[in-house]
Amino acid sequence: MNDETIACILDKNVRFLHSGQMAKYIFPMAREEAHQKEISHLIIRFFLITFTPNGKILYLVQKRSRHKESFPEYYTDSASGHVLYKKNLGLRDIEEEAKRELQEEFGIAPKSVEKILFYDLISEEDKKSTEVAYIFLGLVKYDVRLNPNPNELEIKKSRFYSKSEMIDLFKNEKLIDHSKQIWTNLLNMDLTAKFGLDVKKTKTITSKKEIALFIGRFQPLHHGHIYILNKILKTYKKLKIGIGSSQLSKIKSDPFTYEERSNFISSALQKRGINPNRFEIFPVPDLFNANKWVTHVISIVGEFDTIFSNSDWVRQLFQNKEINVGEKIEIFKKKYNGSNVRKLISKENKKWTSLVPKEIVNLIADYNGIERIKSLFK
Repeated sequence: MNDETIACILDKNVRFLHSGQMAKYIFPMAREEAHQKEISHLIIRFFLITFTPNGKILYLVQKRSRHKESFPEYYTDSASGHVLYKKNLGLRDIEEEAKRELQEEFGIAPKSVEKILFYDLISEEDKKSTEVAYIFLGLVKYDVRLNPNPNELEIKKSRFYSKSEMIDLFKNEKLIDHSKQIWTNLLNMDLTAKFGLDVKKTKTITSKKEIALFIGRFQPLHHGHIYILNKILKTYKKLKIGIGSSQLSKIKSDPFTYEERSNFISSALQKRGINPNRFEIFPVPDLFNANKWVTHVISIVGEFDTIFSNSDWVRQLFQNKEINVGEKIEIFKKKYNGSNVRKLISKENKKWTSLVPKEIVNLIADYNGIERIKSLFK
């Protein structure tokens, strides 16, 4: 286990994880080295429940092995562990890490997990480094067979617990504080509705197609964006466009200002005959707080019927608030993406001009954007 290469992050960059900007800021390091050097890193915590045939909720809790270096014989989550490094790591990859840890610790195969939900992102202090925990909730089949790993946990005490048994655990046993707080929240939560199992209580998702919201960074706007915006406008009467990370500019990943990006959008849409009354552009600065970000966005853009985004992070945060999320709309995503365009510009590769509308090519030149990007890459 000690030779695993885990996903690490500098303390100053942890805040960007709350904006879903994971791949840009993580870097690989051997697990043992990261611990020795007290380098902050990503972990997962997985909390699983199941429903009995008569509707009773059971909670899967593990008791850590007495041989564990930290918190031996403490009760904790269902499964937890380090996030292994992967290039272009995303939220769905971390979900797979949660399933991997569950299989390693409880012997539960991924196919037995019926549903998995992102719950929270929490920074936990571990000695002198920070462990940034991605918290997931999971629904597992009732008849799943448990095969606890004796190297990881105490076999007899690691099992499904009823609500009354959980309350007794809180009173009489040692629990890791982070896990105890989340289990407490889950005991008081309507988990039937949370997992979308109660048809009567589950909020009916609106089918109105009046106003759509699309959020992107537009660094710069390219033909992939045009394809998405046109497709949304064919169905919705009005499109609200949020420019994400609007406060960032003149850095390698975000070279253009909010005003420049806003001009990219309005110029491209008007060039294609889209009436200015059909779209509205808003700055959406990063809040660096995953739990409050959706409310933050709504306070800026106002009402809308559906949110569109190709970011799994953005989609998950809105889904957690029971807001209607539209389909992913993608076209040649490896070709049409801002990172690729910026990289081509930095290398003075003229192919970038075929990926971006001509009017945007001209605006980038007007803003001295080519020299700006080349300088930032150096």
